[in-house]
Amino acid sequence: MSELKELNTLSDRFRGFYPVVIDVETAGFNAKTDALLEIAAVTLKMDENGWLEKDETLHFHVAPFEGAILQPEALAFNGIDPHNPLRGAVSEYEALHAIFKLVRKGIKDKGCNRAIMVAHNATFDLSFMNAAAERASLKRNPFHPFVTFDTAALSGLVVGQTVLAKACIAAGISFDSTQAHSALYDTQQTADLFCELVNRWKRLGGWPLVPAEAHDQEVDS
Repeated sequence: MSELKELNTLSDRFRGFYPVVIDVETAGFNAKTDALLEIAAVTLKMDENGWLEKDETLHFHVAPFEGAILQPEALAFNGIDPHNPLRGAVSEYEALHAIFKLVRKGIKDKGCNRAIMVAHNATFDLSFMNAAAERASLKRNPFHPFVTFDTAALSGLVVGQTVLAKACIAAGISFDSTQAHSALYDTQQTADLFCELVNRWKRLGGWPLVPAEAHDQEVDS
């Protein structure tokens, strides 16, 4: 029973990784030259029975870094006006410093070793976060530099959809398209989706893993 309880912890479920859901909104596709405009993070936790659920949320509008390129097509797509004073935008340093602080606390509290980004098409979000962290001279980036949990790939496997809105609906999660391309909304929906995918695997009997010797005994009997 104690061994089963240990498998219901976040650290044992993901090999010591602490999953954090991230979404960014940007002014283009080039993480080195185009502005990061918005970022949100949702941390996760497991209940005593091993069901994954959302925990804490942080959200920031971000001021473009000096010399950043603002691609008109990207701004038209996400509807962000980088110069709107009502955004209450903070610097890249302020946004990431706060997120990293929360993540490092979660890593320690949950007995994990390192954070891993959960995102939809995660390579994009990771590239912008890492580029911003480098510009801000944040040396203690708690995230793995290249390993991610990509919900686009996971959704393609589990529900046969790779677009976030369609994947959510296929997984039984409501999705309001009028709120899409808000980092906060997309992060919350991605977190719900990831939790459902992980929990569905558990409901189907895929976790905890059956030890090989136990499986062999069942076959022999």
